[in-house]
Amino acid sequence: MTSFVRSGKSSYLLLGVNLESVVKPNVSCLRQWSLSAHEISKTCINQPSLLVIKQEDVRAILARAEDIGIPRGTPMFRHALLYVAGRDKEVINYKMELLKTFRWSDAEVASVVSRNPLVLTVSEDMARRVSEFLISEVGLDPEYIARRPALIKFSLEGRLMPRHYVLKFLKVNGLLRRDRDYYSAVNCTEKVFVEKFINPYREAALHLAEGYADACRGKMPSRFSLQEPGTGLASV
Repeated sequence: MTSFVRSGKSSYLLLGVNLESVVKPNVSCLRQWSLSAHEISKTCINQPSLLVIKQEDVRAILARAEDIGIPRGTPMFRHALLYVAGRDKEVINYKMELLKTFRWSDAEVASVVSRNPLVLTVSEDMARRVSEFLISEVGLDPEYIARRPALIKFSLEGRLMPRHYVLKFLKVNGLLRRDRDYYSAVNCTEKVFVEKFINPYREAALHLAEGYADACRGKMPSRFSLQEPGTGLASV
């Protein structure tokens, strides 16, 4: 807790709060739920109110974190705790239902949240847009997405769409020697993606890099046309 106590945020928050009767019991409560000293410090830096609210409120927040399917003592529990703090059950339940936009069963929703509780931070509009794109445009199976919940958190315009259209363009034109896994392509860093899917095709597809850069800036044309007429390459 040293790093937290030394921070300006905590100094202001703890002003006038009794350390012995409020802060220490709350820390003890967090420890009882299998949070390490390091996890408590990181959690309270992001959610300092956990140190100064009533102990029964801390316990209620801890219980809500466990209720969304993430057992105490697991690496994801701290992230779940940060999410549920400050949100009531109605909001959390609504977010859980929203994940069914991806055509998941109750069991799949629970599995996704247990792997990555931060998927619950996705807005309703973004959840609908991402699910529509991944399922209808990319053609991914809902089960495939459920096993890779990080897909939901990637930028739609900045990553998912541009990289999909590059892969689709290369595949349509027979430039990929084999099918590439979509998640692997969007999960890698920008540097790795360019090295694997842009640089090797600069001669065969002269405007690929330019088209990809434009797409990443949100200038996605109605057709992902990366070649000048007469090159013999199809646009997508």
